[in-house]
Amino acid sequence: MNRELELKYGCNPNQQPARVFRPGADLPFTVLNGRPGYINLLDALNGWQLVRELQAATGLPAAASFKHVSPAGAAIGLPLPPALQKSCFVDDLPLTPLAAAYARARGADRLSSFGDFIALSDPCDRETAALIAREVSDGIIAPGYAAEALAILKNKRGGAYNVLQIDPAYQPPPLERKEVFGLTFEQGRNTLLIDDRLLQNFPTRRKTLPDTARRDLIVALVVLKYTQSNSVCYAADGQAIGVGAGQQSRIHCTRLAGDKADLWWLRRHSRVLALPFRPELSRPERDNAIDIYLTGEGESPPTGWEQIFTERPEPLSGAEKTAWLAAVDDVSLASDAFFPFGDNVERAHRSGVRYIAQPGGSVRDGQVIEVCDRLGVTMVFTGARLFHH
Repeated sequence: MNRELELKYGCNPNQQPARVFRPGADLPFTVLNGRPGYINLLDALNGWQLVRELQAATGLPAAASFKHVSPAGAAIGLPLPPALQKSCFVDDLPLTPLAAAYARARGADRLSSFGDFIALSDPCDRETAALIAREVSDGIIAPGYAAEALAILKNKRGGAYNVLQIDPAYQPPPLERKEVFGLTFEQGRNTLLIDDRLLQNFPTRRKTLPDTARRDLIVALVVLKYTQSNSVCYAADGQAIGVGAGQQSRIHCTRLAGDKADLWWLRRHSRVLALPFRPELSRPERDNAIDIYLTGEGESPPTGWEQIFTERPEPLSGAEKTAWLAAVDDVSLASDAFFPFGDNVERAHRSGVRYIAQPGGSVRDGQVIEVCDRLGVTMVFTGARLFHH
């Protein structure tokens, strides 16, 4: 290992010189291939912390898909049902638990995951590497690599794919520092342990919280710990299905994440799974076409559909979308800070949310609780804010 790594530039090409270093000690990661950049490393180090905590909290392999220092998706290694396999374009691959975790993480928001940086909690196996090889991605960080997996990854992007190996035993010091405008900020590192102890305080009449919802709320809370604030995360079946990051308003977080969650569900609609794509169409091109197909208000396919589909598909009407989403239930949601108004609960409920975890502490907690009670939503006050900047 080295104590310093010179970078091509910082956030932008004009920001030079750039480097990452650890005074008086070696860096906790090794570059096995490629030349990672400044933002790559921010994504890698945030992603590694997220998947390490998810694995510790659930006992299952975890994966994250990071873009610009926030996760587009994160998941634990649960099997994928057939419709989800097809919507994630992995129905032709064998999936180990680790590969399943990344397929889910990538599939949460495939449009945003284009060019992601991947984080894995466990050593990368051949099956996970084979999945990654087919996707457009900037790099990966993991605690180790099987020989076959490393060979596959080193061949990606013409041999320039970024492959980092993190020391899983590395623990940063208790104080962290950040320099802004020539001033140094110092704070204690966020070592808050996210586990079932945060899910005990029920202010709502409904106090039902099945084990699957507990698991999903823990997944969502860990995701928020490493998402740019303000942030809200919808989760289901052991994975994030919609992340709203970096919004100035809480309701905009809830709407953004809810819209992404709705698209995640709609991608599994039988009409979407049966879209007649031309066989030569790449995965990113299919993702773009599906997004246009689903976000339109019942209009015809986009101009030039002949280059996308073998035959012109009928649009999915607004009524059909509404009917499909009306069947969605048992979704969990976590917020990194309190809900100031009940409108957040109302919007979340429209996307099937039945379980909410938030810190509490707003002067309008009573109004938010009242909305939950009216809609039959279980809410937990965690007492823990998870701002991340």
